[in-house]
Formats: sequence, structure tokens, C-alpha cells
Amino acid sequence: MNEKLITVGEIVNTQGIRGEIKIVSHTDFPEVRFAKNSQLFIVDEAKQLHLSVTVEKAREHKKLYIVKLKEYDNINDVEKYKGCLLKVSEDQQVKLEENEFYYRDIIGCRVISDAGEELGVIKEILSPGANDVWVVKRPKGSDLLLPYIEDVVLDINVQDKLIKVHLMEGLL
Repeated sequence: MNEKLITVGEIVNTQGIRGEIKIVSHTDFPEVRFAKNSQLFIVDEAKQLHLSVTVEKAREHKKLYIVKLKEYDNINDVEKYKGCLLKVSEDQQVKLEENEFYYRDIIGCRVISDAGEELGVIKEILSPGANDVWVVKRPKGSDLLLPYIEDVVLDINVQDKLIKVHLMEGLL
């Protein structure tokens, strides 16, 4: 397989007896990725598994997605895919507007303050409400939570994996 694939989720368990699977989403756009008739690949590099599947239906449930694939109607058919990744081809990426970024481009970026202080590396992105919150793993101490707002995030350079921020009072 020569095309580049992007991970959009991980199969963590089955749901019910009709072949549904529970998925932890790793995508910025789960409503697109798990929409009816979406094409996905079930991938397990260790088992050299690369299987094309189609979403029949999906729903969000307790921070997971319950997905029914058209190809399977029985729990016994999907149980073997626990632990496998769900991927899409790179050409299926959702097009972004200017100043929008994929989570995978932000996670792993170094964060520095406008005063030049090294703050840490972004390890996770939370979406609790009005704006995303970036979780920064600090070299020492507890994680730093940075709201993704214009007053805080000053510059994003995904090529250099570097983000410059202004620390508003109360953030540290």
C-alpha cells in the first residue's frame, strides 16, 4: 500500500451482538469520518491487516463512537478487530480555512512564552465548549492548560513545531 493513511480512531471494544464497534476518536472531524457511507480502513501493522470498510451508521456515546460497518452483522465478525486502528487516505482530509490546523499538527509542538520561556510540549487537545484547550506537558510540575484564543496564542509554526503564547494572568 503506497498511499499515506491518517489515523482517525481506534477500535476498543464491541457493542451488542449485531456487529457494532466502540471507537475512541482521534480525529478533528468525527461527524465527517464516521458519517454514513464513509470509507475507512481497519489497520493492524503487526498482523499485516489492511481492510477497507464502509460506515453504515454511527452515534456518539459516552465520549466514544458506536459504529456499525456495512460489512459485518455479528459480534463474532468484529471482535477480532479490537485494538486495530481506523484510518483514512490522506486525500480524504477535510480542507481547512486559513489559521486552522489539524490536531495532529498541533500535538507535539513546543510552546514558548512571548518572554522566551520554554513552557513545554502540547500533549493533548480538549474541546470542552466555546474554544479548544491545549494541554501542555511541562518539564516540571503539573500540566498547563492554554485556551486556544487570540489573546493567548500569538503564533503557530507547524513546520518548526513551535507555538508562541502570551501567558495571561492566572494561567500559570
